[in-house]
Amino acid sequence: MNEMSPLARPAGSEARQRKPDWIRVKAPTSAGFAATRALMRSKSLTTVCEEAACPNIGECWSKKHATVMILGDTCTRACAFCNVKTGMPRAVDPMEPQNVADAAAQMGLEHIVVTSVDRDDLPDGGARQFVRVIEAIRRANPTTTIEILTPDFRNKHEAAVEAIVAARPDVYNHNLETVPRLYPTIRPGARYYASIRLLESVKKLDPSIFTKSGIMLGLGEERLEVHQVMDDMRSADIDFLTMGQYLQPTPRHAKVQDFVTPAAFDAYAAIARAKGFLLVASSPLTRSSYHAGDDFARMRAAREAKLAQAR
Repeated sequence: MNEMSPLARPAGSEARQRKPDWIRVKAPTSAGFAATRALMRSKSLTTVCEEAACPNIGECWSKKHATVMILGDTCTRACAFCNVKTGMPRAVDPMEPQNVADAAAQMGLEHIVVTSVDRDDLPDGGARQFVRVIEAIRRANPTTTIEILTPDFRNKHEAAVEAIVAARPDVYNHNLETVPRLYPTIRPGARYYASIRLLESVKKLDPSIFTKSGIMLGLGEERLEVHQVMDDMRSADIDFLTMGQYLQPTPRHAKVQDFVTPAAFDAYAAIARAKGFLLVASSPLTRSSYHAGDDFARMRAAREAKLAQAR
């Protein structure tokens, strides 16, 4: 019998019934982890590492790498994959931008990732707070490179993106999360093509800003659907694609339909690189902010090499 392609696992595979060895991680216990947690608490900052139950928190926090989540810890949406709580958020904290900048300085960060909850309750969706955070980090840490991971700013994205791009983050990330067919059940508050247009508009406003997006695998997507997402991203001139395994945070969230093998992630990565992304990160434990600083350096080097070849 012929060996099955790593991308063609049967929908009823037994592997999806329990977490495989390749995505099991140790509980965080290091002194560095404790120090990072203490710093976040002292600055009254929320991290997506904790709120989204990221499996890499032990590794990242032990190295004093944390992804700050601004605009509070309560989201106005209820996506089926996300562990962040839903409800009516508190008022925007005016001290938050300076607290983020101070935390970055104390951790000595060369690269910082800043994300947020969805704030559909705000007239600008929270865009102005992103701008304030970028400006505060630039003042306190002028050599720190800044990566932002924004929501889709539903019905407000043009003005929101213009304001944020004018503040000139180094990387603008917005995750598509999954394939279009699964949006009604997995990401019901969002629109796939609106997210594509948001990322496309960043490049049109400032081509020098790196753009980045990611999807989760294991939600029931088909191989050709993933390929189409890659093509849509490249049509929007997205530089960096991340792909990681979806993990069900609680029983009330969407179920894992398949635990995608490391070989399958490698195969997807090869296809993505062939489609022209500057950088691809694809593995079961890959997350948007995982190794973000190292990846930024690699992406910048890849662009410089590409420009040199074009001369």
